[in-house]
Amino acid sequence: MCIVNNSRRFLLIVAGVLLCSITTAQQWQWNVDKAAVNRRTTEIVKRPGKIRWAALKENSPATIDSSQTPADLTFSVSLPRAGTYEMITYAVTAQNLDSLVKQGKVATSHIKIQFTGQRPTRRIVFDSWNHAIQTAGKFDFASPQQQVKIWLPQGIRLQYIAFKPYVPPTIPSAAQHYKPAIVPRPGRPRLWLNEESLPVIKSRLLTGENKAAWEKVKASALQPFHFAFDPQKEVFYNAALEQAAEKKAFYYLMTGDTAIGRQAVELITQYLTMLEFGNVKYGDITREVGRAIYTGALVYDWCYALLNAPAKQTLRYHMMRQAREMEIGWPPFDNSAINGHGNEAQVNRDLLAMSIAIYDEDPLPYQYTSYIILEQLVPMRKFEYASPRHNQGVDYGAYRFGWEMHAAWLLQRMTGRPVFDDNIKKLPYWWLYMRLPDGTMLHDGDMFSVRAHRQASYWKQPQTMLLCYAYANDPVLKAEFEREGGLPDNPVLFLLVNDPALKPDTSLASLPLTKSYGNIIGSMVARTGWNNQPGSNDVIAQIKGGGYHFGNHQHADAGALEIYYHGMQLGHIGLYLSYGTPYDFNFNKRSVSHSMMLAIDPAEPLLFRTEANDGGSRFSQRFPVTPQETITDPWFNYGTVTAADYIPASSRQPGYSYFKADLTAAYSAKMRQYTRGFCFLDLGRDDVPAAIILTDDMTTAQASFKKYWQVTTFQPPVETSTGFILHNAVNGITGKTHVHMLLPAPENRHTEILGGDSATSTFSHPYPVSSPAVYRVMVSPATAQQQDRFLTVFQMARDNAKPLPVRYYEAAQRYVVTIGNRIVVLASGSGLIDAAFDLSVDNDQPYEVVMTGLAAGFWNIQDGEGKIVGTVNIAAGKNAWSFRVKAGTYRVSPGRPYPDVRK
Repeated sequence: MCIVNNSRRFLLIVAGVLLCSITTAQQWQWNVDKAAVNRRTTEIVKRPGKIRWAALKENSPATIDSSQTPADLTFSVSLPRAGTYEMITYAVTAQNLDSLVKQGKVATSHIKIQFTGQRPTRRIVFDSWNHAIQTAGKFDFASPQQQVKIWLPQGIRLQYIAFKPYVPPTIPSAAQHYKPAIVPRPGRPRLWLNEESLPVIKSRLLTGENKAAWEKVKASALQPFHFAFDPQKEVFYNAALEQAAEKKAFYYLMTGDTAIGRQAVELITQYLTMLEFGNVKYGDITREVGRAIYTGALVYDWCYALLNAPAKQTLRYHMMRQAREMEIGWPPFDNSAINGHGNEAQVNRDLLAMSIAIYDEDPLPYQYTSYIILEQLVPMRKFEYASPRHNQGVDYGAYRFGWEMHAAWLLQRMTGRPVFDDNIKKLPYWWLYMRLPDGTMLHDGDMFSVRAHRQASYWKQPQTMLLCYAYANDPVLKAEFEREGGLPDNPVLFLLVNDPALKPDTSLASLPLTKSYGNIIGSMVARTGWNNQPGSNDVIAQIKGGGYHFGNHQHADAGALEIYYHGMQLGHIGLYLSYGTPYDFNFNKRSVSHSMMLAIDPAEPLLFRTEANDGGSRFSQRFPVTPQETITDPWFNYGTVTAADYIPASSRQPGYSYFKADLTAAYSAKMRQYTRGFCFLDLGRDDVPAAIILTDDMTTAQASFKKYWQVTTFQPPVETSTGFILHNAVNGITGKTHVHMLLPAPENRHTEILGGDSATSTFSHPYPVSSPAVYRVMVSPATAQQQDRFLTVFQMARDNAKPLPVRYYEAAQRYVVTIGNRIVVLASGSGLIDAAFDLSVDNDQPYEVVMTGLAAGFWNIQDGEGKIVGTVNIAAGKNAWSFRVKAGTYRVSPGRPYPDVRK
């Protein structure tokens, strides 16, 4: 035996390959030359120096699946005391690791381990993730003297086994002394139902759409489920068994059929007794661990009257045994529940359900989980959801929000009153606004729904939508749930929350066409309609910027623009293939894969394992955990929404959607000042349904920092004398986006179009990916200077339709752009228009005038005779106004109008 202390660090190199670098707490190690060796099956292999390896003989078959064959190695282990230990193994392959990695053939190998008085268990000893050194798992030893039997696989050479004391996650002082104000009430059930809601759920079983779901549950519950119980063997995750136990428990709860209830208890008790995940870590296995705990909790609560004391103790022990194998650990403080995997089912459903179920026998788990939810998660979400969209994007946002809805439901049904702020009821509307006519979504964050082939499929998260519409009693959200296909595979959850008396409202016509998302996660989505059907002529656009950055699956996309018109015209071109890879951290999540501004500071520090300087906004993998930290730590500050306003078109005034953000804080110190403005015009035409005017005013710390105005797209752009044309097609209908760049002027700019592998390169760093080609259009000023301004008009037009003529001039503090019958005034810099100016309308037809970037306060418009024809009080944070005028010259001036009393 040798003892390794945390002061010792060593590298082990075999055949020229670096295998490990270990820094450990105190651990006790036994090399294979200290083991009793089964000479019939196993040999000790010597290498240069004193290293010895144990391996199966070439003619000896592996017997790890046999229950009768003697062990290949037997260690006599003496530890300091009884308790829980982590076991570590060190093994290599018989082949050179370098060659295996290059060939992509690093297979997963298992050993079988048996401790004194315990059943055998299979554990990973070598794989492509951790290679030679593996933590075999956590083991409880009633005695410090252990006989450790090992069965080896072919092709593996074991050098040693080691043990170190298991150190559970540190419990925060506040959690140790926490006394929850909300606790489970006496009586059963408590999970998803209470004494008041139980008869309500029963009364709905045969009503409306609930009847079919109940018949499905009944048929499954009455069907025997065969499970071979042997406590001396272990089984892996069995989803079918868990579903059967859940349905049987629910059926008993609804009918009182004790025979079926006892089947549920027997199934889950035997299953949890045998269930073993081993040291599997790949595939986010903690989700399966949690589901097993959750199912155990449901049976424990719903079948409580059928459980005797030993059965309760057995279920509690095995649920808690699995709890410490979760990624968040037990006590559950290894991860934060604010973001990351800790914000998924682990706390919000699995541990919360367990803690509620076993509260009478053991209140400590509820103390910890309720502390996390009530004192950390609830206040943070009240702050974040003031912007009713999810910081983790379309896919991960819907997935994680669905687990928060589990917590909201469990606590509300347990207590009879809501615990989360009511703003969670409106958050799901974000997904309605992001929906596109081809069934997909505007892009936001890491999207696992977008595959490498980029073929469209209907986006859906029906479980989340079920919990949302039922919680808010919202008929519009219920219609979205049904459009997503419902939840046929989880009839129990459906019956627990669905009210068949709530009828879906399939029309979205009552919703405004534009939604601004406030100051926490600044953005705006503007649409020309709600026709989410194939062939729709609607234009949908999103502009982002301002607010805070929350890391993880959120992208470095401050100011990013997306436009959909018969397919994505421009938007995010990255793919979420695997988290944290070089492609993911250097291209997919970074600004360079989005339609936004870049500015290259060659000396900008590279953080979070990045290697490429993309010139974009700050890439972050840190996230705040409290509102106070969010607003006080400048790291999370990602800019400020300075203006957002939306006026729908009417007979009295033109419609517009206006958004502007100061994005200086989103970038590093390379940025002195940067604002981006966005004005969306619903033109009300079939040939050119919408136009967008985009303004950028950027000042960098040094003139030498090269700036790039960039759009990213999916089809080859066509360069023109005024800019370029983008295009895409859905269902045989082609849409085009005519991009007219007004500033910089053609002679003052350089345009580069990248395609193929160069489009997925972050400047000098290539990140090729197997998918259809994507493209980047990069416009840079011809002359290096600190400040540059960009003014761009986008017109979305049907395939052969001509874009509308564009006229433009610049005057003090403003741009004036004319498109068709629209005149748009925009602030030309980062500030607001605060001085009077003249506006000439030189055509006989009436014009619709949209003024953006006006300073707050009263503004007047006078005709050529000095008569005031319009007055408005511009609100701070809106800074926009619109009206209709005929030909003539008008004076637009700030100030409150007063009548001339002398007349």
